[in-house]
Amino acid sequence: MTAMTTRAADGSGAPGTPEGAQPSAGAPRPSVRRAHGLLRTGFGLLGPRHGRHTLSVDDLDTLTLPIGDDGVVIGVDAEGQPAVLGLNRPTPYDVVLIGGLWTAQVFALRAAATGARVAVETGRAQAWTQLVHAMGGGQNGLTVYDVGRVPPQGASAGTPVLVVRDCGMRPPRGRVVSGPWQSVLTLLPYLSPVAPRLLRQARLVGVQRISPGEAEELSRAITLPRGDVEALPTLADGITLWCADRDRQYVMTQPTDAEVGLLGTPRRMD
Repeated sequence: MTAMTTRAADGSGAPGTPEGAQPSAGAPRPSVRRAHGLLRTGFGLLGPRHGRHTLSVDDLDTLTLPIGDDGVVIGVDAEGQPAVLGLNRPTPYDVVLIGGLWTAQVFALRAAATGARVAVETGRAQAWTQLVHAMGGGQNGLTVYDVGRVPPQGASAGTPVLVVRDCGMRPPRGRVVSGPWQSVLTLLPYLSPVAPRLLRQARLVGVQRISPGEAEELSRAITLPRGDVEALPTLADGITLWCADRDRQYVMTQPTDAEVGLLGTPRRMD
């Protein structure tokens, strides 16, 4: 008898079942067999097959990833390697820079470039005007306030804040202090009478060229070795000695072409 295609009870064509015959009790229904096939093939066409990506044990030593600190590149160290300052922290972080306005403004620009909002508290707003205009009139991360007028910044992990205090030789106690995700950079043009208090609370201290007398006084405040005391009065423009706990590092801040066009070349005096 020739096999004929008949319509199953569910309306689907089931080849191989004679007309009027019933599937045996132990045999799966044609629709069940078809469902099993779909499960095996992933409900569609098989994708392209690729060979496995393997790496030999000998090649593992050549697989390296550059891992380092993240933050603001403040210059290069004595070996020419990038020196990175992590300003965006979940804990309060105070920085004191005894140096020039040029360096503080470079830091502000680079901090804003990393996504931080920069609030500048200053008594010489005109010195920051060009920077504000270059960054979109205060709408793109940098805002200038009068001394004592910095409002709460609402810092968070998603919107970290850097407060730059450019308030002269005797900066008053700030209304906005460091906190989680909000660092404070205090700029001192020289070693002033309030410097010892600020240095005691600072986590990081940067020192540019100062007089021999100031270097001697500073060495008593943060315990500098004799070699650093003698080197500080001779530092070139753009070089800063950074001190944190027992660590010390000389860093040269190299401006980009855009920074030179906006701020000029490195200088200690303004």
